[in-house]
Amino acid sequence: MKSTGAVLGYLSSSAPPSWFMNTIAFWGWVMLGLMGIGGFFMFRKFLKVLPKADGKSKLDWQNYWVERSRPLWTDESKAFLDELVQPVPGPFRDIAKHSIAAEIGKIAVESGATEVTRDHCIKGYIVATPKRDYKFLMNFLQKKNIDYTPYQHLINK
Repeated sequence: MKSTGAVLGYLSSSAPPSWFMNTIAFWGWVMLGLMGIGGFFMFRKFLKVLPKADGKSKLDWQNYWVERSRPLWTDESKAFLDELVQPVPGPFRDIAKHSIAAEIGKIAVESGATEVTRDHCIKGYIVATPKRDYKFLMNFLQKKNIDYTPYQHLINK
C-alpha cells in the first residue's frame, strides 16, 4: 500500500519538465503566427473576389481583359512578359503574370492596337506593379538598352 501511495503522490504532485512546456509554448506561438500569416493572404484573396459597384470583382476584370486581349499577344510579347516576371518567386509567378497580363491587355485593347507591343508591356507592368518593383524594371530596361524616359510620368506617379 505504501508503494501505491508513493506513486500516486508522485503522479499528482509532479509537473512536466520545464523544457517540455517551453517547447509546447514555442510551437504554439509558431503555429499561431503561421495561421495568422495564412489568414492574411486568404483574406486578401477573398477581397479580390468580392464584387465591386459594377457587379464584377477584380479577378473577373482580370479574366475579362486577358481573354479579350488573347488574340493580340505575339510570341515576342509573351517572351518579354516572361522576362519581366522572372524575379517573382516561383509559387507567385503565375498569379503575378496573370494580373500584369490583364493590365497590359487592357492598355492594348483600349488603345485600339492590333497586337501587344513592348510599349504596352512596359506601361502595363508599371501600372500593375507597386512602386517597389520599379527599380527592377529600370535596371532590366537598362540591361536591354531600352529607353525608359517615355514612361517617367508613370514611374513618378
